[in-house]
Amino acid sequence: MSHKQDEQKASPSNYKGFVAGVFSGIGKLSVGHPFDTVKVRLQTTQKSQFRGPLDCLLQTIRKEGVPGLYKGATPPLIGWMFMDSMSVPPPYTLRQREEPTRKEADDGIHSMLGSLTYYRRLLNENIFNPTTLPYTPGGIQKIIPPQEQEAYRKLPTIGHAIAGIMAGATVSFIAAPVEHIKARLQVQYAVDKTKRLYSGPINCAQRIYTIHGLPGIYHGLSATLLFRSFFFFWWGSYDIFTRLFSQHTTLSTPAINFWAGGLSAQVFWITSYPSDVVKQRIMTDKLGEGRRGFVPCFLRAFPANAVALVAFEGVMRTLP
Repeated sequence: MSHKQDEQKASPSNYKGFVAGVFSGIGKLSVGHPFDTVKVRLQTTQKSQFRGPLDCLLQTIRKEGVPGLYKGATPPLIGWMFMDSMSVPPPYTLRQREEPTRKEADDGIHSMLGSLTYYRRLLNENIFNPTTLPYTPGGIQKIIPPQEQEAYRKLPTIGHAIAGIMAGATVSFIAAPVEHIKARLQVQYAVDKTKRLYSGPINCAQRIYTIHGLPGIYHGLSATLLFRSFFFFWWGSYDIFTRLFSQHTTLSTPAINFWAGGLSAQVFWITSYPSDVVKQRIMTDKLGEGRRGFVPCFLRAFPANAVALVAFEGVMRTLP
């Protein structure tokens, strides 16, 4: 089989990334949104309202029922479908992730799916391990022969981390309005829907846009960009954990996805949590102090993101 045919075979269909993103978003929402609601409420209220995460959880269920934990769930459900399909990498094996093809990179440009994968390939092929060397003083550019390219294909962990920052910046323009509307819906405590400021996500977006215009919808974009710059730690550590599990364990690929995804999410939240507090307070226009909400945030990180990665990569492997 020719090299070109190998590239075509290795290149995933564009639709697979989107479909996998849909299942990833549903999985993450189902597991993680109640934790997120508790986190946001703790981050945006005074200490006198809730004694801690458990008290916040019990009060919410007692006064608003279980549906209260899923307030504001619609915006992220829709947003994560697109954000996950744009930022989560396909389920390549360790070797395949180190051997990107030009066609897959081009697919990433045209379809906007798999931005993290695209940025990794962009960095690998143009900065860390270019397959063409710079022009010599004589104006001759050396192209590395295919049989010698093996040593040039491995993207270092720092490359994965930088690609994470770039992917985080890309999805921020979807995430900022989604998280803004979600946060405002989550801090509505009235049980009677007629007493709530916003009747739902569409009404919330309409009212904000009517009064503040597009800048109001994107209120908190700068804080979102700062928060998602910590994807550096998420995808850098994800690569480290994946390599360690692949080389030193006999875990199956889904198990590696699960553990690497969950552990790297913990690393991400440990490093990014202060910026998340700032982001939530800006988006809800409420002042506060301290780092309340860290416990539900930390508890949410592992199961929610592990399930999201397993769902995404499982669908990617299943679809033809």
